[in-house]
Amino acid sequence: MIHFLLASGILGFPVFCLQETKCKIWERFQLNSLYKKGDIMLGGTFILNFKTIPPDLTFTSKPDNWECDGFEISVFQRAQAMIFAIEEINKNQTFLPNITLGYRLYDDCNNVQVGLRATIELTGGLEDDITNYNCKEYPPVLAIVGDPLSSHSIATSRILSVFQIPMVSFSATCSCLSNKQDYPTFFRTIPSDRFQVKAIVQIIKHYRWTWIGAIATDDDYGQNALKDFIKEIQTIACIEFTETIPIVNEKVTFLKIVSTIKKSSANVIVVFSSEEELSALVKEVVQQNITGRQWIASESWSTSAVLAVKENFVSFGGTIGIAIRKGEIPGFKEFLQQSNPDLNSQNNLMVQFWESLFQCKFMNATNQSNFSSKVCTGSEDIKTTKTAYSDVTDLRLPYTVYKAVYAIAHSLHDLMACKTGEGPFLNNSCANIRNVQPWQLLYYLKKVNFVNHLGERVTFDENGDPSAIYDIVNWQLSNDESVDFKIVGLFDESQSGKELSLNEKDIFWNSATGRVPESVCSKSCLPGTRKATRKGEPICCFDCIPCADGEISSQNECFTCPPEYWSNHERSECIQKEIEFLSYDDAMGITLTATSALGACLSLSVLAIFIHHRHTPVVKANNSELSFLLLVSLTLCFLCVLCFIGKPSDITCTIRHVVFGLSFAVCISCILVKTIVVIMAFKATLPGNNMVKWFGTSQQRGTVFFTAFIQCIICLVWLTTAPPVPNKNTKYQNSKIIFECHVGSLIGFSCLLGYIGLLACICFLLAFLARNLPDTFNEAKFITFSMLIFCAVWITFVPAYISSPGKHTVAVEIFAILASSFGLLFSIFAPKCYIILLRPELNTKKALMGRAGQNISALTSELLS
Repeated sequence: MIHFLLASGILGFPVFCLQETKCKIWERFQLNSLYKKGDIMLGGTFILNFKTIPPDLTFTSKPDNWECDGFEISVFQRAQAMIFAIEEINKNQTFLPNITLGYRLYDDCNNVQVGLRATIELTGGLEDDITNYNCKEYPPVLAIVGDPLSSHSIATSRILSVFQIPMVSFSATCSCLSNKQDYPTFFRTIPSDRFQVKAIVQIIKHYRWTWIGAIATDDDYGQNALKDFIKEIQTIACIEFTETIPIVNEKVTFLKIVSTIKKSSANVIVVFSSEEELSALVKEVVQQNITGRQWIASESWSTSAVLAVKENFVSFGGTIGIAIRKGEIPGFKEFLQQSNPDLNSQNNLMVQFWESLFQCKFMNATNQSNFSSKVCTGSEDIKTTKTAYSDVTDLRLPYTVYKAVYAIAHSLHDLMACKTGEGPFLNNSCANIRNVQPWQLLYYLKKVNFVNHLGERVTFDENGDPSAIYDIVNWQLSNDESVDFKIVGLFDESQSGKELSLNEKDIFWNSATGRVPESVCSKSCLPGTRKATRKGEPICCFDCIPCADGEISSQNECFTCPPEYWSNHERSECIQKEIEFLSYDDAMGITLTATSALGACLSLSVLAIFIHHRHTPVVKANNSELSFLLLVSLTLCFLCVLCFIGKPSDITCTIRHVVFGLSFAVCISCILVKTIVVIMAFKATLPGNNMVKWFGTSQQRGTVFFTAFIQCIICLVWLTTAPPVPNKNTKYQNSKIIFECHVGSLIGFSCLLGYIGLLACICFLLAFLARNLPDTFNEAKFITFSMLIFCAVWITFVPAYISSPGKHTVAVEIFAILASSFGLLFSIFAPKCYIILLRPELNTKKALMGRAGQNISALTSELLS
């Protein structure tokens, strides 16, 4: 039965372990390391050398080991942070009492093959003889801090998950690692890329940049971050171009990327890359003097001391970056200054660090014969140096390393205290800290929850991710000409709705104006216009066209105003529509009111004249009682006009039509009865005709009452079923509200008018037939003329009423009432008043009966013409 991983090529030479069989390691990997023995061992993988020299793979001999080169002093601080945290825990007598933590740290040299070898070395142990998997010389690690790169973590986590060994990364941010199905033992103390993508999108949204360029490295970190970014940004902005930075340094590719940037109209460029892969592109951008671009940096290079130098500031000054939250580690500076070179072969990384820091070489047996470099003594004082290694003012990744170690230590402490009463243990028993297994530690690591010395809570969610908090940094030039990472804001994912906070006044903008740069394909449409997308182009590229009448623009879209509102001239806001009705204040209302009052006064004046001269032959001959009633109804016809003027209300809408209908019905009824009386009077003069006695005063009153009563019934039915009501008409005119009286029932209104028209037609027909009767003073002629005027007015009223807009509709109706009323008043009563007032000699019985009557007829005919 095979119990150990068979690895070849990348992983090394095969190791077989059979149950109850003694196995021997064929060969060990040659790795750069730091080591200290302890009761419980923790592993760590860091990038300290940034270059690797591959062996000669000729397949004719055993390949040599990978050689590492390019030791970076500043990043050695991260490995030291892990050692410091372990030493600090070991000194704490109340934390993991009687347990000493040890460590084995490896340098993966920024190479995934070397990183995999380091992982295998940590999981398998280094003893010469393996029996029943009990490691004697160096115990295998319980957990690993690392790996710093997402691509490396993806590869190593797959191996570690087989052995249930937890891995807590301090720098791997790929959102893909949150998938617990693929990476069940992976945790991290740095937020996932999906949160930094959210932070970047929030910044872009805050400054309303809608035209973006995006660049990412050709690895898991860059491509996954770019995919998340495209998904998040698509609702608020457009991406003009995306470019990929190759892992292998290719001059042609960098020239192509720079050419794309120069041609692009996007002033904001987001870059997801580490400082190693980005350095060549930054160099090319600076060489070609590309300026005026606003760079948005991912956390991998936002605080890179290698890239943020004065030489690059012309092109990259003002860069806004997402940075890991800065922390403080008390006592860390003193620890760094007390470091000393241990020439133990298992601590060769400290030797590399010392030689790089002091630019010297340790003399040993292999190089004594040919040695020309400065000799390291080991007594050099780190305090005399001033490098990024000893600078603890900007602890970001060292702080996440520090938290990772403490997260593992707190899990061990909870396990040791058997904090939970249940778990993946036999018979729910507590684990033995002296013989703890990685899968037992994994159980507690998922539940770890503590507050560190800075008051920050350290815990992991169901995906193994911490709460996301970022510093927003801005590249600014300090007084000593160095580039400073100025903290200008904060992104806290836990503050729902207020995740992003920025100190606007502290931000340096590296633009010609010194203000926030614009990055849009098309500028936002002005108020009153809307977006119209261009065919074949992204939605961020558009033209602006004016909104239609009655619409306003909001966020580049046109929206229709509510029914009682209308757009202003600029179409930027909805304003209350003008409410239009025939008012007493405007000129038309004043004119019609005055005309109505004049008509009523004239009617009352004629009534007064008739009453005063009621005993004269002219008044008596024209049926004085009917004449009085006719004048009263005409007065009401003039006065009902006042109900049509002014703001409509329930009362005025009802009164105006009722008074109008009844007054005109009474008026026409009186004229009709007068016409019948004329005809009856003529018939009565014929021999043997006694009809006049059948149409006396009582019958005349009854006829007027009956015809008026029918109109009352029509009005009553109309008002009961669907009465006229005030109505705000917004359909007739878009820009105005016509405040009118809606007739309610069109049938009721038609019946009211139709009945008046029917009476008028009958009256006109009878009067027309009696116009040539041989009477001395034939009133039928005047009635015929008055009915002719009345019918003409109301026939022309219908089309004029329908076609008149707004308040003019009411004015047309008033004009018809006034015109027909004046027509009746003057046609019927003007000749009589003329005789009564101006020709009293004709107002005698003899004149009316004799020859003088012909003269009267002639005079009145002349007056009417």
